[in-house]
Amino acid sequence: MSTSPGPEGSSRHILPGARRRARERALELLYEAETKDLSPSRLLAELPVAPEEYALKLVLGVERRSEIVNSLLGRHATGWTIERMPVVDRCVLRIAAYELLDEAEVPVAVVLDEAVELAKTYSTEDSGRYVNGVLSAVANDVRPGECESPGAELPTWLE
Repeated sequence: MSTSPGPEGSSRHILPGARRRARERALELLYEAETKDLSPSRLLAELPVAPEEYALKLVLGVERRSEIVNSLLGRHATGWTIERMPVVDRCVLRIAAYELLDEAEVPVAVVLDEAVELAKTYSTEDSGRYVNGVLSAVANDVRPGECESPGAELPTWLE
């Protein structure tokens, strides 16, 4: 396991770079599950070696929260249904939407940057822009206090 000393099971103590690798592994696993038409937990059960802790958390979290994740993505993915999205893009978006929902210690900017990089690396350059747009809208919805949105009203003390 790639964690530094700290409370057992705490995902806050993951070493730098470990979360990026975990996200990549989660993407691989979700992609494989989808292309084999298996549930993520079924795919995980068939693996000879369990993935690292954060990858496992992401995969199981996406599966557990699939209804709300898909609802959020469907609401904010203008022009596309979830089913029509390329599989890689859909998996990247699901991972990031789950993180925005349930991994509050991960800043919005980090979630978005990591998702865009995954999309650009494993899909297309256009996918990076699309993923950024969808996730920015999702982030504004689920973590409005952390997002800077154009046209947002200024706090009264700044006026």
